[in-house]
Amino acid sequence: MTLIGIDPHKSTHTATAVDPGNSRDHASVRIGVPLEEYQRVLDWARQWPGRRWAVENARGLGHHLTSWLLARGEEVVDVPPSATARVRQLSRGAGRKNDHIDAAAAACAAALQGDAGPVRPESSTVALALLDEGRGNLAQARVRAVNQLHALPRALPPGGAPRDLSAAKTEQLGLAEK
Repeated sequence: MTLIGIDPHKSTHTATAVDPGNSRDHASVRIGVPLEEYQRVLDWARQWPGRRWAVENARGLGHHLTSWLLARGEEVVDVPPSATARVRQLSRGAGRKNDHIDAAAAACAAALQGDAGPVRPESSTVALALLDEGRGNLAQARVRAVNQLHALPRALPPGGAPRDLSAAKTEQLGLAEK
């Protein structure tokens, strides 16, 4: 069994494969957060057929990747950030911190200390609530963008532009980019 520790951040995740028997790193990779990058890390991890993912803060910054891995049948455990900090403090170079070291610490904490808890897929009710929240956020963002686009051309010509502004009317007023 190979443990793959994940140190998640807002814009990148670092994965480090560790042999749980001797805590040696096999390899490490950094990915972005788009879905294509998630597929890239899974393709990278396929070189270890017996694997388990140890995600630091799987219910926080690692939630999206964790859900994605679970949906593909991968085994994932949640490692609390306090456990990775403890492993880092006890290892050589006490307290050194970077993404590679944190990812390896997540894997070691899962292997050695038993601090990791298994992560289960969310129920359909939770997934639907998240989708509904996301839809509401998108609708609000669209309304905000449309309002901003309408306000800008109205302020530019002397006397303002008509309230029922459309793309064609904006072009007639000479406000559209050519």
